[in-house]
Amino acid sequence: MKPLPVFIGYDGDAEPVAYHVCADSVIRNASGPVAIIPLALNTLKGEYTERHDDGSNAFIYSRFLVPYLMDYAGTAVFLDGDMVVRGDVYALVRAHWRNGGVAVSVVKHDYKTKQATKYLGAPNRDYPRKNWSSVIVWCCWASENRLLTPDMIERMTGAELHRFSWLKDDRIGALPESWNRLVIEQEIRPKDELLHYTLGTPCFSDYSRCPGAEEWHKAAALAFGHREP
Repeated sequence: MKPLPVFIGYDGDAEPVAYHVCADSVIRNASGPVAIIPLALNTLKGEYTERHDDGSNAFIYSRFLVPYLMDYAGTAVFLDGDMVVRGDVYALVRAHWRNGGVAVSVVKHDYKTKQATKYLGAPNRDYPRKNWSSVIVWCCWASENRLLTPDMIERMTGAELHRFSWLKDDRIGALPESWNRLVIEQEIRPKDELLHYTLGTPCFSDYSRCPGAEEWHKAAALAFGHREP
């Protein structure tokens, strides 16, 4: 059985701890083997040059490299680093397969943010399809995704990328909302499979006591080998 590739956004300057907590939560809840792959810009030298200057984190555009990094073959998952996964990523992929061969599957949020800024004072603007790209199940062999070469991603705008402009709407499958619950922006529910600390992980003092912070701190304690948070 081949491991399921799970790419996780890594920002070594802003919040490297978030990556490790997210990765550990994936591993602890997976029902099969997973290959955890950090999307870190320093590992992509010679492959991709980040030319955008409007990003709030280091992986905001490199996530669209996943099909290229997979040699346009197989299925892969992308997750933002600021997440705690409660569910089985294999169940997430099965939800994607039920969409019938779409190019990507995402949680199709439709909301207006409650806060104008997020962690480290970064602007938190509203835009169409906001947060759709924070959890992606990729059909890497889909013909449309072959357009996503490093050169193309370097040249496309943030709006074009995060709104999946290279795809027709019927090629974007829907995942259950429980697979991308937006902490603070939405009410956390017991059956949520994934908590997304989109405004800021509790490693930042401003969010250390936000809704869901206790669960993140417990996940961090487990990730770093501590019995108590």
